[in-house]
Amino acid sequence: MEFVQFYPMVRVKGGQVHFQVKPNFEEFKVGGRTRSNIKIGSSVKIVLKQDQRSGRLTEGEVKDILTNSPKHPHGIKVRLTNGQVGRVKEICD
Repeated sequence: MEFVQFYPMVRVKGGQVHFQVKPNFEEFKVGGRTRSNIKIGSSVKIVLKQDQRSGRLTEGEVKDILTNSPKHPHGIKVRLTNGQVGRVKEICD
């Protein structure tokens, strides 16, 4: 499981102080959140759309990489060889 370090951020807007928690984006370089880490044929664990609430992972081999951007905060979207589509949470290779 990947852990992302968060840091507090303070904003002043209209005389009011707003506190926000922002992720440390350097942490997104690790694992399934970066497209360059995922190769076609890699063994990965993904979360399917219907399993997002439970967090249940499905293991398989990458057939296609569907996310075009180099990074995605919820994981890179892939299609497995069995046709299932989901976001990468772990790379098993």
